[in-house]
Amino acid sequence: MGSRVVDVDGHEYVDLTAAFGVASIGHAHPRVVQAVFEQSQTLMHGMGDVYPPAIKVSLLEELAAIAPGALNRSVLSLNGADAVETALKCAELVTGHAGVLAFEGAYHGLSYGALSVTSRADFRAPFADKVANCTTFFPFPVTVQSVESVLEDMERALIEDRSDGPSIGAVIVEPIQGRGGVRVPPASFLPSLRDLCDRHDVFLIVDEIFTGLGRTGRWFAVDHWGVVPDLMCVGKALGGGMPISACIGNDRSLGQWPPARGEALHTSTFMAHPASCAAALASLDVIRKESLADRAMRLGAQVMAQLGEVPGVTVRGMGLMVGVELPSASRCLDAVARARERGVLVLPSGENSEVISITPPLTIDESDLFQAIEILKQCLNTT
Repeated sequence: MGSRVVDVDGHEYVDLTAAFGVASIGHAHPRVVQAVFEQSQTLMHGMGDVYPPAIKVSLLEELAAIAPGALNRSVLSLNGADAVETALKCAELVTGHAGVLAFEGAYHGLSYGALSVTSRADFRAPFADKVANCTTFFPFPVTVQSVESVLEDMERALIEDRSDGPSIGAVIVEPIQGRGGVRVPPASFLPSLRDLCDRHDVFLIVDEIFTGLGRTGRWFAVDHWGVVPDLMCVGKALGGGMPISACIGNDRSLGQWPPARGEALHTSTFMAHPASCAAALASLDVIRKESLADRAMRLGAQVMAQLGEVPGVTVRGMGLMVGVELPSASRCLDAVARARERGVLVLPSGENSEVISITPPLTIDESDLFQAIEILKQCLNTT
């Protein structure tokens, strides 16, 4: 429970992964457990797209309340890839154009639509014949100088696209790349990307599945830069351990679905599952009442300062989304294994597994956190 997990042999570990960020309020948080139990006593499954249960409406209202700007509509689904699929469908439905601009190092999910905007060759190659060839990838900028270069190349692509007849309808981006190695862009990037999309009338889709809901020190990472996307995908932490995600938009981007006449254009059997909606409402309430975004910002700064004392590594991140880049994948994987042997769980990330990702539960006990970071430092110093 909380920030500790136990394996089948009874060994206990401090979890600095939060299961890829899912357990942001800890494993088996009592508020979530109680909410799921109470919901199970009244309605376990509902027809969420035809006869929406009241708890679905409550969650939609809560998402509209916390989302940036005028984002006031949501389509609920089960996982992050589902939310990305919804966003891509919406962009094509409204703009009439299926083409997408995306970024190298991006991870948006592994279903076919999401895979088409995920850049990892190892995931894409086995399914190359079926992955839609409608995405153009650009370098993800990590320096001020590269922002201008990348945006110039993207603008050139959009101008050429318009001259040939429009085919590009959206740009999709992670505000901080998660599985790509906790890559944080310069402050100018997202505002400039927003301006680019406005000038060329294409949708800006922001994937906040990993970064959202307090992880980076704000409700959403885009809040650091004052950017409001056309569509925003959230998931992972949303359900407090239960499967649920959302694509959040506005009247234009999500208000154009044709009315259902017997069959909805986009739906699934377990859409807006009542127990998951109850878990999500409980999770959001915990994040708010315990000021977990502020806590993530404070603790994250301390974690990065402590890890910055290790020679030969590069530390970066925002809030409690921290990456430690090592000179090689072998050193990274060795440090991950050593940490696990000493009771600390971390994950490798980056396209070459050269980065250690640290994304603990936002509720983690401070003594557990800093003892685990000290163990990780010792493992890094011995690799």
